[in-house]
Amino acid sequence: MNGLISSAVRWFRILCLSLGVFAVIAPAHAGGDPAAGKGKAAVCAGCHGADGNGGADLTIPKLAGQDGDYLAKQLKDFKSGARKNPIMSGMVAGLSDKDARDIGAYYGGLKPRPGAARNAQLAKLGEKIYRGGNAKTGVSACMSCHGPSGHGIPPRFPRLSGQHPAYVENQLLSFKSAKRTNEGDTMTRIAFRMSEREIKAVAEYISGLH
Repeated sequence: MNGLISSAVRWFRILCLSLGVFAVIAPAHAGGDPAAGKGKAAVCAGCHGADGNGGADLTIPKLAGQDGDYLAKQLKDFKSGARKNPIMSGMVAGLSDKDARDIGAYYGGLKPRPGAARNAQLAKLGEKIYRGGNAKTGVSACMSCHGPSGHGIPPRFPRLSGQHPAYVENQLLSFKSAKRTNEGDTMTRIAFRMSEREIKAVAEYISGLH
């Protein structure tokens, strides 16, 4: 029996080591080159800010600290038309898949700047929904996919922490009306069940989450 246990433990350690090595190696193959991405992203600074933390228009998202693979997917979706935005469609028209990965890697490596909720009452309602959902209407807790601190679960579920509330609100409304469908039907189903006040509250809470 002891021999079997020792053997099982040994193989378990080998498996863990193998997975650990893979975890270190995999991102190098999957991600892009942030140094190359910096030059390619120069034109993006006008809207997303020189440091990726946004500019004057708060309906345009912060990109700093966002998962690089998630950003690359969004760029590809804008290019293919899976995600629609007339400005972004034009901006990404000439990007290759490598360009998208490089730009994603660049922004993913920038330091995100924390935000702050401005309406305490609204943020309190938003916290309740973000952390517990709404059982009566079937709205799932946002943190089940985006994490308790809003850092997301890469690459599918993006970082939300500190994002501009106007941008988050607009995206949730787009999911609610099915104008944005490039993330499958999960967000469409959740947002559809949310009231506009709940959407505004969640967006306000997220802005100060970190």
